[in-house]
Amino acid sequence: MPVKWVWSLRVTIGYAAALVTVAAILAALGPTVHDRVIRHASTNLHNLAHGRVGTLLGSAFVVDVGAMALWLPGLVCLLALAELLWRSRKLLATFLIAHIGATLVIAAALAVAVQQGWMPRSITRATDVGMSYGAMGVLGMLTAAIPPRWRPAWLCWWITLGAAVVAASRDFTDAGHLVALLLGMLVSTRLGGPARWTRPRLGLLAVGSLFGYLVVVAYAPAVATAIAAAAALAAGARPAVAMIAGWLSRLNDKASPRISRKKP
Repeated sequence: MPVKWVWSLRVTIGYAAALVTVAAILAALGPTVHDRVIRHASTNLHNLAHGRVGTLLGSAFVVDVGAMALWLPGLVCLLALAELLWRSRKLLATFLIAHIGATLVIAAALAVAVQQGWMPRSITRATDVGMSYGAMGVLGMLTAAIPPRWRPAWLCWWITLGAAVVAASRDFTDAGHLVALLLGMLVSTRLGGPARWTRPRLGLLAVGSLFGYLVVVAYAPAVATAIAAAAALAAGARPAVAMIAGWLSRLNDKASPRISRKKP
């Protein structure tokens, strides 16, 4: 890979390398140390209440999910696309805004819920680490790159999907994903216009979107997908009809014989 490509993707490559390194070290140190690190890195109410604000950043480098080889390529595609479109600084800023912002919003909501007795006190020590909040923020950031005629469908799909999953699971992590997604979409309003899409970029978008979808739905019922798809189709109906009509019109023009305007 040329040096300029490596440099243009420095945040994506550096973050992926950091995730792999941390995971390898924790695996080598054994399950006892692994569990201890997870507890100390979690951005739960217990740690935040004791002033461990470093967890707001450190938690993004500790991942407690399945085989990394299955999900890391999707994350890399998502981050790489955003970094190619808007450069390293904006990618990093959006990731941090979504990761830290969603964490603090959910922490505040959980604090109120525990204080009011709506949730058990044990939730204050729940495990909460990983990169998913930041990744969802980057996914929301991509809204600015979507062509205007497809943007309503894109927005309806992701927002409805996230809301349906939260309604079905009632899990604070799923709520955090939705908050992070919305924060990323807010950031997208400050970015440039639609991107110039090439085949490689479309490939990155497809893989990155699939990764985002799997992060959102996790173990939620399939009905969330159906609801989101219906909302996206409803929002994108006009652009789709207009596009199909345009195609048919062009085909008709090509098929119709040309009529001369010359007078005899």
